[in-house]
Amino acid sequence: MGKQENVIIEIMDSTLRDGEQTSGVSFLPHEKLVIARKLLTDVNVDRIEVASARVSTGEKNAVTMICKYAAAHNILERVEVLGFVDHHQSIDWIHACGCKVINMLAKGSLKHCTHQLNKSPDEHILDIKNEVNYAHSLGMTVNLYLEDWSSGMQDSPDYVYHLMDALSNIGIRRFLLPDTLGILHPLQCVEFLRKMIKRYPQCHFDFHAHNDYDLAVSNSLAAVLCGVKGIHVTVNGLGERCGNAPLASVQVILKDMYHAHTNIHENRLNEISHLVEGYSGIPVAPNTPVVGEYVFTQVAGVHADGDHKNNLYCNRLLPERFGRHREYALGKNSGKANIVKNLQDLGLELTPEQTKAVTQRITELGDKKELVTQEDLPYIVNDVLKHNIQEEQVKLVSYMVSTSYGLKPIASIKVNIRGSDYEADSTGDGQYDAFVKALRKIYREKLNKEFPLLDNYAVSIPPGGRTDALVQTIITWREGNKIWRTRGLDADQTEAAIKATFKMLNQFESDNKFS
Repeated sequence: MGKQENVIIEIMDSTLRDGEQTSGVSFLPHEKLVIARKLLTDVNVDRIEVASARVSTGEKNAVTMICKYAAAHNILERVEVLGFVDHHQSIDWIHACGCKVINMLAKGSLKHCTHQLNKSPDEHILDIKNEVNYAHSLGMTVNLYLEDWSSGMQDSPDYVYHLMDALSNIGIRRFLLPDTLGILHPLQCVEFLRKMIKRYPQCHFDFHAHNDYDLAVSNSLAAVLCGVKGIHVTVNGLGERCGNAPLASVQVILKDMYHAHTNIHENRLNEISHLVEGYSGIPVAPNTPVVGEYVFTQVAGVHADGDHKNNLYCNRLLPERFGRHREYALGKNSGKANIVKNLQDLGLELTPEQTKAVTQRITELGDKKELVTQEDLPYIVNDVLKHNIQEEQVKLVSYMVSTSYGLKPIASIKVNIRGSDYEADSTGDGQYDAFVKALRKIYREKLNKEFPLLDNYAVSIPPGGRTDALVQTIITWREGNKIWRTRGLDADQTEAAIKATFKMLNQFESDNKFS
């Protein structure tokens, strides 16, 4: 089992059929059409399975819309619908929708045949042949699912071979081999599929994996190594129970590890993932390979440093390949290298001293919150540089604010003004109000001075920022006809307001307002 050089693997996406069996997922007809169009034209999967026959009127409308679109673009043969051995009812339903390919569901294990259908193998074979002949008479292509094939190979291989011996030469285009219950591991896949391919070398086999043991991708790749010509996937791994093999993961492993060829446009994988995420309501975990939000984000500063030195921490999964870009997380673990990378991306040039100050500020924020984004960085730089323009004459030494149900918030503060420490306590209508009243008490009682009144107080998220990273507080201060506006930035709203307050006090100090 070596590399599959120049081997072409068909990718059949079943998001709109098997993926819709995810608990709670039901696509509207127009949503199915949008997803189908993007899968066929943008992502360029070879085939799509869009529905099960005879489900509902809405499903019939969706299939009809998709087939009409596909026919207009000469790709109707790439659209498939699951049908059943049901005395032509599925075939007539699918044909009425304008679809030309039926994926007929037969029983791939003896127990399914005898216990669910209550028929002998020969009776089931006769029924299948009648359906295949009828579909062919309507000019339709037939693919055949051997439902529960994996159990059949484990428990009743003679039944599977008996079925295949009878059906392998009657014009079925593809035999679709599902691990219906997700019970196989890769070595079993190799064993069973080698037997199938060796015994029926003229047949085209697809493999359809389920992820109950988290082995859908591994089993799919084992199938390709054995000579299977097609793999079934779903976007984001949607599917019944634990889902199916995810399209993006199967694609990159096929290409990178086995050098097999597919027709997938990798730069559209992220786009289709987010589209299906939105329509399905099933979120994609941020660490999901290829399409997860954080998979191209370096957190550790040493990784950013290594990337700067000849991409030492990069593999073949380069973000640009998927229409994305590398990000360097800003937080307590990022270090100077991450910050320098982000500054370069934004075109910001800082002195070593300024970079050190920004790094220290981001580390402080990282101790409070999980992530600071690149979009937050200009605000942090602006905040730090403005804060350090002048020597601080008024400094916050320590403070404590507390709030309790039924009681007014309390603030205890200690500040340093021109080298001398002062302390005060106060209550207020809120934490910040209590803080400011304690501060005013110091100026009034210890220094016999007043500072401007608070005129307006606005809290917002910095544009482009994240609610879990930074809060921006802008305070307007008034003294007579004169107005000042100061701004604070922090992960905590109260601290942001306190920073804005001390900026105001230092502005006054520099103007000798308190001399």
